[in-house]
Amino acid sequence: MSVAEQEYNHMFGKDPYSVPLEDYDVSQPELFYSDTQFGFFERLRKEAPVHYCKDSENGPYWSVSSYEHILEVENNPKVFSSEPSITLVDPEENFDISMFIAMDEPKHGDQRRTVQGIVAPTSLATMEPIIRERIGEILDALPANETFDWVDKVSIELTGQMLATLFDFPFEERRKLTYWSDVATTIPGPDALIQSIEERQNILLTECLPAFTELWNQRVNEPPKGDLISMLAHGKETRDMGPMEFMGNLMLLIIGGNDTTRNSLSGGVYFLNQNPDQYEKLRNDHSLINTMVPEIIRYQTPLTHMRRTATEDYVLNGQNIKKGDKVAMWFISGNRDAKHIDQADDFIIDRPRPRQHLSFGLGIHRCMGNRLAEMQLRVAWEEILKRFDKVDVVGEPVRNFSPFVRGYAELPVQLRPLAK
Repeated sequence: MSVAEQEYNHMFGKDPYSVPLEDYDVSQPELFYSDTQFGFFERLRKEAPVHYCKDSENGPYWSVSSYEHILEVENNPKVFSSEPSITLVDPEENFDISMFIAMDEPKHGDQRRTVQGIVAPTSLATMEPIIRERIGEILDALPANETFDWVDKVSIELTGQMLATLFDFPFEERRKLTYWSDVATTIPGPDALIQSIEERQNILLTECLPAFTELWNQRVNEPPKGDLISMLAHGKETRDMGPMEFMGNLMLLIIGGNDTTRNSLSGGVYFLNQNPDQYEKLRNDHSLINTMVPEIIRYQTPLTHMRRTATEDYVLNGQNIKKGDKVAMWFISGNRDAKHIDQADDFIIDRPRPRQHLSFGLGIHRCMGNRLAEMQLRVAWEEILKRFDKVDVVGEPVRNFSPFVRGYAELPVQLRPLAK
């Protein structure tokens, strides 16, 4: 590890109270890779719910860790802008891809409305039997009496099939969508999926963009259809997008359609194994799926944070945020705030108010596909419980090396079929 890496990783493996608050940098990916971040956020909520990090790999930034202050930031888009980026990483030089989640009004709303119809109630009702059939086929093809990777065989496969449907992308090439999503969100490094920022840019520009441009050119010359590419190609606010804006919105829709469902489906299996009393509740009462699904999404928090940029000076909890400052709303911390969520650190599948969480964001930027994500997870668990008495986790998961996407690279499991 280089001197620079040691400097930026100074919290890894430490007791949260042994590190001075002024040295806190909760954006270090090692914390999330090792799943040791929660103690640091607990201390921030208690002692510095609006905290200034004077230095990190991505420069100085503010951490907002309490539920109430995240609400204050998220509900004030005039002061806290989504431009130029929703992560602490600034747009890459000569690769400034624009996406509507990283835009302010009115352009954000105009572009969002163009594609929002794909998750309208009528569209979801049409998709549900398709999802049910596919998850059934995936589950029926799983190996019996042997260890396999749930992430690869189930979570990635289901979300890849769903993404292919949403984009009307060639079904046999659906794994490309997951791959491009991972390329876009991976932190480059010697042992990572990509080794450099330049490699990321090259893959997206020479593989992803040409593939979707070909689909765009097909759809623009056809009557409008119900898939995302057709919606973008024919939408008044999006049909004249340049290549980089098209790329940006593709990445937003691919990542958004991938990460929540994929990582929550893996997380749910892991959490139930960590909490056998909750698994027993579920096995005895399958109707608890309806409250379990939002609880999984809260407990997982697939996207740990969203960044905003201050457009003017602002005082938040007595702290003077200056115009131009980066502000990170740590949803993963707000979702564990006991002041607003009872027994917030516990996984409870029959909570009275299970949707009281921040995983989908709030306000004008609330996740467009939240009901689709919940529906996929609900259907998946309905089909799992029809087939298996238990999905046993037989080893520790390998987690993502990322402070943004909280997820799983591997989760070893074995299936316990229902007794006949």
